[in-house]
Amino acid sequence: MAQKKEVRLSDIAEKLGISTVTVSKALSNKEGVGDELREQIKELAVQMGYKFKSTAGAEGSTSNVGIIIPARFFSPDASFYWYIFNHLSKALLEKGWYSIMELVSDEDEKALILPRLITDKKTDGVIFLGQLSFEYIKNLAKTYSNFVLMDYYIPDPEIDCIVNDDYYNSYLITSYLISMGHKKIQYVGKFNATTSIQDRYMGFEKAMHENGLDCPFDKIIDDRNAPAELIKMKLPPKDQMPTAFVCNCDMIASRLIHQLTEEGYKVPEDVSVTGYDNFLSEEEKTVPLTTIGVEPQILCSMAAELIINKITGKPYIKGRHLATGKIIVRDSVKAIK
Repeated sequence: MAQKKEVRLSDIAEKLGISTVTVSKALSNKEGVGDELREQIKELAVQMGYKFKSTAGAEGSTSNVGIIIPARFFSPDASFYWYIFNHLSKALLEKGWYSIMELVSDEDEKALILPRLITDKKTDGVIFLGQLSFEYIKNLAKTYSNFVLMDYYIPDPEIDCIVNDDYYNSYLITSYLISMGHKKIQYVGKFNATTSIQDRYMGFEKAMHENGLDCPFDKIIDDRNAPAELIKMKLPPKDQMPTAFVCNCDMIASRLIHQLTEEGYKVPEDVSVTGYDNFLSEEEKTVPLTTIGVEPQILCSMAAELIINKITGKPYIKGRHLATGKIIVRDSVKAIK
């Protein structure tokens, strides 16, 4: 039986009536090819049985993926992003790629200075973990395409990102509180700080409105002045205290419980509290927290696969990718009549 002939770049080029160079650029995700033609080339390559070659370890490849984190979000002692970075590094290594971290300072972000991992060509692609400004990412996209946003997104459908399904997850945990008899519930988190806090608030708002419950926007309790500059929360007076709080993350839920305790309240006897992430350092742990459990292994595996597909030129679904979560019931919520 004759061996099947291997599909070459020239075979794809001939089918589409374009140059081999154009096909090569499209399949390796290089600049100079329009998005529509790039996807057409990739789809035809799959149909024809073209064998995509991994660039990890290949000549001219660094075999590295950069993980870029805004410095304001990062602390090796207690950072959620340190926790995610470790899972992300493992996910990449399992696929044959190494990871290198770089922190972006607030000053470099404002000045639109790109990471050195990119300008010095130390990686084949990068994952941005943690929210950077819209201007920073748009400026990057003018000259560089092999990147993925993780844990946030910007209003551009052409920018690839991996995020938790924050809207739905927050809707779920708020609905859970309502099912436990709570009707007076307030949200904790500065609305304009990050896209995840915004989406979690919108999920909270949907559940409240769906059940005919009051949730005025001006009743949001701010937890920070900026994305990572936390403040002491201004709690309602005793006669206006809700029966439950929905916090935008576990760290804020822990801080809120400490603050409530200092003011003489007991959780959950007097007031219930929920979190999000299922991640707390030992120092932050208080009452076992009812929360949304996100699966870092799933999130990181999705991000690793997406950036590797972009680097190697394999077809992938562009745009926003969602990872699901689930409610983890512990001791910080009390059922009320």
